[in-house]
Amino acid sequence: MELSTLWFLLIALLFIGYFVLEGFDFGVGMLLPVLGRGERERRVMINTIGPVWDGNEVWLITAGGAMFAAFPEWYASLFSGFYLPLLLILLALILRGVAFEYRGKRPDPTWKRRWDWCIVFGSAVPAVLWGVAFANIVRGVPLNADHDHIGGFFTLLNPYALLGGLTTLALFLTHGAVFIALKTAGDIRHRANRLAERLGIAAVVAAALFLGLTLARRATTAALILAVLAALCLVGALIANRLPSRTDPQGRREGWAFTGTAAAIALAVASLFADLYPFVLPSTVDPTTNSLTVANASSTPYTLKIMTWVALVFTPLVLLYQGWTYWVFRRRIGTQHIPDEAAQLPSPAAERGAAG
Repeated sequence: MELSTLWFLLIALLFIGYFVLEGFDFGVGMLLPVLGRGERERRVMINTIGPVWDGNEVWLITAGGAMFAAFPEWYASLFSGFYLPLLLILLALILRGVAFEYRGKRPDPTWKRRWDWCIVFGSAVPAVLWGVAFANIVRGVPLNADHDHIGGFFTLLNPYALLGGLTTLALFLTHGAVFIALKTAGDIRHRANRLAERLGIAAVVAAALFLGLTLARRATTAALILAVLAALCLVGALIANRLPSRTDPQGRREGWAFTGTAAAIALAVASLFADLYPFVLPSTVDPTTNSLTVANASSTPYTLKIMTWVALVFTPLVLLYQGWTYWVFRRRIGTQHIPDEAAQLPSPAAERGAAG
């Protein structure tokens, strides 16, 4: 296998990891005002992703860095042509990170509520725009002979790309609801189970339509197989979410459900990359000569060789550290784990009295 093809596969793997891990972060953030009834439950939801959300974003940083080093032509054309949506994603991610840090700085409910909506906005915007961006990458954009993007922002907002945005939105919402059910205890767990059922149906419809249109345009055998497997995993996740747990009479099989949604997202993204290859950014203007491919967009063989050795050394260390983080914070949490001081709230009795 040529090193340029190897790095195409590695970049695909990095984006798969990013969407699987950051996908449930986005879902939890968007569902914060939906499932979080009261400050304690919202604090529980935030705590489910608190130890890992910033580590999950490392996958995106690494993917961008790998793209810059391995495929500089791809990086340049993509980041210049998609400048505005990528800027909006960056600003939304910054806003979300600031909101996580600042919402607990004051006990004022209005203060917390405003930052909660910043978390919702900072999660929803990337969830939609990543789908729009990848749909355009697969579909192709107008590139001239110098591989410069000659379209505008609204060129990216075509019906196919908007459907891609709705698909990632629905998938991440479902993924997040299943993750909340997996990581929490009590009423919030059961509400997340029920919500995942409804969201999952919308995700199945949107994903089937989007992947169907994608494969109808330019299907490869590998892309078709991966898309079918993604659909089966998503349906399997919804079935697991309805089955009662063998070990917990009060719960369902959230572990299998989360595995299913994670596999569905991974296989769907893999299907898009399989459909894209050997292109990295097709052109809708004279595709034969203007498109960027793995061959004409890659760095020199020497650069790719050095990158490969560096990746072989550091990638296992990063994976081991992140795996250790998830293992340490693997247990469920509930409202009883949120002390009054941490939540900056009055006692539970006072809360009930105020609610009454």
